[in-house]
Amino acid sequence: MKRLIFAGVLLLASGTLSFADGLFWVVGNRATGKCNIVTSNPVIIGDIWFGDGPYKSRADAKLARSTIRACPAPTPDEEKEEDGTN
Repeated sequence: MKRLIFAGVLLLASGTLSFADGLFWVVGNRATGKCNIVTSNPVIIGDIWFGDGPYKSRADAKLARSTIRACPAPTPDEEKEEDGTN
């Protein structure tokens, strides 16, 4: 019986972790004074002063970042770095 319960807990935990795949969060970084888009659920501590999300796509996260007053608009160079283009 204990093995069955243990197996159920492991299955539930692994299923919960897989839901986070492909999600994006907007994170405010106090040290840099910028807002970044990250792919893992942020821990609000230290320089990270807020986290907003999750969003289903990077485009949704970018749109949300543009509506958050505390987030300065990214420069064109920063946008290129995020997109991975030159």
